[in-house]
Amino acid sequence: MANIVAKAEIDIDAPPNEVWSALTDADTITKYFFGAKVSTDWRPGSRIIWSGEYNGKPFVDKGEIQDVEEGRLLRMTHFSPMSGLPDKPESYHTLTYELDERRSGTHVTLTQDNNGDQAEADHATANWTAMLKGLKNAAESR
Repeated sequence: MANIVAKAEIDIDAPPNEVWSALTDADTITKYFFGAKVSTDWRPGSRIIWSGEYNGKPFVDKGEIQDVEEGRLLRMTHFSPMSGLPDKPESYHTLTYELDERRSGTHVTLTQDNNGDQAEADHATANWTAMLKGLKNAAESR
């Protein structure tokens, strides 16, 4: 796969600790992450599992937590069998959330690497933009 990166960004009117809490609380995640239930302990090297239903089909995505800098950075791998790709390392994406404190709140940047082509990256950007809007609503209503 080519290393084409998808990128989504949003400004959230909440401090980084509130955004971090919304980003890592399982009950809150379900509200904005396409209904997915998330299971992990948020420690580097730990597994992360997303499960739920998408367009009427059950799914179980998986990955591994790579880096955690509370209130600042969260990096994990992600694999979805719905991609149609085999479950091997080169089929995984790396998702990186960066939180930057701003005067008015927090700027969140989310990148997804290892997209096969620009169309896949554009699709990922659209999905992540929608998810970040949900994160914004969740964080601002805490």
